[in-house]
Amino acid sequence: MKKVYGSAAEALDGLLFDGMFIASGGFGLCGIPELLLQAIKEAGTKDLTFASNNAGVDDFGIGILLQTKQVKKMISSYVGENAEFMRQYLSGELELEFNPQGTLAERMRAGGAGIPGFYTKTGYGTQIGEGKEVKTFPTGPEGAEEHYILEKGIFADLSIVKAWKADTTGNLVFNKTARNFNPPAAMCGKVCVVEVEEIVQPGELDPDKIHLPGVYVHRLIQGQHEKRIEKTTTRSRENA
Repeated sequence: MKKVYGSAAEALDGLLFDGMFIASGGFGLCGIPELLLQAIKEAGTKDLTFASNNAGVDDFGIGILLQTKQVKKMISSYVGENAEFMRQYLSGELELEFNPQGTLAERMRAGGAGIPGFYTKTGYGTQIGEGKEVKTFPTGPEGAEEHYILEKGIFADLSIVKAWKADTTGNLVFNKTARNFNPPAAMCGKVCVVEVEEIVQPGELDPDKIHLPGVYVHRLIQGQHEKRIEKTTTRSRENA
């Protein structure tokens, strides 16, 4: 099965349609599938729902799709660095479903494992839990009953993620923080498209260091990446 494609546009060919649900990897500006997002922008696909930890910034990540108003809804845990996101949400142009960060990651992982729902204490008694099914389980001290809310697994039409290395069969290795949301995002899509910095031959990756097996990956591209730094903090030499 051919998995390696020549460009982001080629890898997304035949997969995009208006109104689709996309799970996107990345944490802050780390591990964002920037080439695939740019290709989606150029394709003009609209009315998109994105499940992603955050929406990037105004001119990077999912932020470039907010600028062109191709995104209808965001399912996220943090959106504080994007002024256009804030403007669209406050004006009613953009739907927003907030999730606690761990809940969002588990919803993606659950979808990838074929699990339609799970119970969690996180969010019970807050706005996050409003309208959701509640059950009690004996998990407290000395078997005391505690309240849990039902969260649903995420099943996306498409997953787009960024990895460090891959072999031609799709086995992936992520680099440090980029491992946070990319693996669960990759798992929960019907089709998973991955961009990487380097593609090697089977057997060149240490089997014990593979973070996501190739069974989840359908298409691969290799490309050059910008690698932005979200916040730069410096100190004077005398205080170093």
